[in-house]
Amino acid sequence: MRLLLLCVLCVLCGGAFAHAQDKGTILFVGSSIFHRWTQLDAQMAPLPITNIAFDGAQTDDWNRLIESRVIPVRPKVVAYYCGSNDIDAGDSAVRIAGRIRLFIDKVTKALPETRVVFVAVNRAPEKQDRWDVVDDINRQIQRYAARNPRVLFVDVNPALANADGSARAELFMNDRLHLRPPAYEEFAKILKPVLIEALR
Repeated sequence: MRLLLLCVLCVLCGGAFAHAQDKGTILFVGSSIFHRWTQLDAQMAPLPITNIAFDGAQTDDWNRLIESRVIPVRPKVVAYYCGSNDIDAGDSAVRIAGRIRLFIDKVTKALPETRVVFVAVNRAPEKQDRWDVVDDINRQIQRYAARNPRVLFVDVNPALANADGSARAELFMNDRLHLRPPAYEEFAKILKPVLIEALR
């Protein structure tokens, strides 16, 4: 079923892929947190952005799609958010982080001039019983990025949290998972300077 979904997405994303080839310097890859960022272009302007993320994506999906949807675009920067749906599927932090590293390794091997910006998995209220997994994934990728000059780790979770560490409920939709526009405004403040630096 997931393979069929991926085939459909390949067809549907064809237009976005062509657009990316024309415009893309910074390619946003991942799941719904990026896909539903409706003001991304405006909030990142004047940076050239192409967003090919899709709802429900897991790390395995992007590892399968990398050859057809990421590498041919030859972006200067890949902004990557994925792993949240893997957690919902019950997978372990070690396995999820391993697949994230595999994606990054494939990108940096195929595109020696490209940098990868990993956006930390969100501590969404819907995942509170598995925040330990969220935190473990983020720690593993942060350590990996510290050893790799072509990888940048961006932690957006402080913008989503109250002083006591609890989630800022007003930034999340009623599903307690997806984000409201003010959350993306906070994301943009954190992420845009990193992307500008990554382009240099």
